[in-house]
Amino acid sequence: MTVGVLALQGDVREHVSALGDVGVAACPVRRPDDLAGLSGLVLPGGESTTLSMLLTSSQLFEPIDEALRRGLPTLATCAGLVLVARVVEGGRPDQRTFGVLDAVVQRNGYGRQRESFETELRAPKLSAELGTDDEPLPAVFIRAPVVEWVGADVEVLASLPLDGARSTPVLCRQGNVLATAFHPELTGDRRVHRLFAQMAGE
Repeated sequence: MTVGVLALQGDVREHVSALGDVGVAACPVRRPDDLAGLSGLVLPGGESTTLSMLLTSSQLFEPIDEALRRGLPTLATCAGLVLVARVVEGGRPDQRTFGVLDAVVQRNGYGRQRESFETELRAPKLSAELGTDDEPLPAVFIRAPVVEWVGADVEVLASLPLDGARSTPVLCRQGNVLATAFHPELTGDRRVHRLFAQMAGE
């Protein structure tokens, strides 16, 4: 089983390393031909508007769009979440997304670089699915998107508490797409990548 990591921008090396930690071979995806034979795909963090333009100039947008709609398991982190969301607020008018996650996402919703932060999340559904102890999940948020709404078909695996009783989804799954608002590749906890490996293996 080999998983591709979109290698136009972002945490490519970190995702390749994280996948290796869970026993999955990974290769960079820079051209349409690189998608052949993959069991899964990672859309890493970066700058979502830049990624949107690079996907077009590299002629990767349409092949990835087709692969997603065929059911290729995909892990979308941070800017990757923006790329898969159905509706993006705060982006360029010409920004393209794959629209395979029924969610409304606000770009840089937590603020700019200086508002980046680290925290721990409760993710009992994730731990139960993996058969692990329900330890807090470390999460790194860097210019992260805020998920403002998700549809009925989106399963929320972890949320981040806001003020009062409100919370926002930060780890979601819909069909073949697993999406995070944070960077799971930047911590030593590999539960998100383990779940993705299970999805790719199926």
